[in-house]
Amino acid sequence: MDIGKKRRLKRIIRNDGRTVIVPMDHGATLGPISGLVRMQDTIDQLLKGDVDAIIVHRGIAKIVDVQKAGLIVHLSASTNLGPSPDSKVQVCSVEEALRIGADAISVHVNVGAQREDEMLTKLGTVADECDKWSLPLVAMMYPRGPKIPNEYAADAVAHVARLGAELGADIVKTNYTGDIETFRRVVRGCGVPVIIAGGPKIETVREVFEMVHESIEAGGSGLSIGRNVFQYKNPTSITEALAAIVHDGASVEKALQILGAAT
Repeated sequence: MDIGKKRRLKRIIRNDGRTVIVPMDHGATLGPISGLVRMQDTIDQLLKGDVDAIIVHRGIAKIVDVQKAGLIVHLSASTNLGPSPDSKVQVCSVEEALRIGADAISVHVNVGAQREDEMLTKLGTVADECDKWSLPLVAMMYPRGPKIPNEYAADAVAHVARLGAELGADIVKTNYTGDIETFRRVVRGCGVPVIIAGGPKIETVREVFEMVHESIEAGGSGLSIGRNVFQYKNPTSITEALAAIVHDGASVEKALQILGAAT
């Protein structure tokens, strides 16, 4: 890895090899949902909680200030209004992301979806461009499609995570498989840092903390969780609690105490 990419990765991943990322790119897919109406206000709360990096689309990246956090510009989009929400298309170039001031870029691939071939082609092309410009690449890799009955199944998740690494990702974001042993297989088989997604809104905060804690125990490198963070009643406190698990090795109970003390 060249020095430029290493320097930029340090704005995303701390010296402990872990990261707390909050993706806020949902506005393209879902519109101005709760937590994403006043973007700067939410980002300010996340910054107070010591978030490591934030993911946004190019337009939002131009109007918000992420201060000391890493800026990851998302290159993929689709909407829930279209006929194929799982088919992501490229909506920003690597050069444009660099001009905006990106520390890294991210690409979303739904493996098994109708246009998997096109998404994989784009991922490979973007990986080439990222190497050219020394920009780290985060690949969001999900097993989703008609042949995939369970997108959290260990074999499927391990496959897509490895696929992301094979095609040039520096960090792979994917689903948590539900237990430490199976997720350990995902991490070991990938070859680059693996971080977990949050998925749909989870019923309780304890479940979120347990998932994150287990993923770290399995060798994961952190998280990229959106709705369960920016839609929480106090984004600062939940970010703080998640950072304690990821960076300080805090237990679930300790994270809950941090959350309780702040609310």
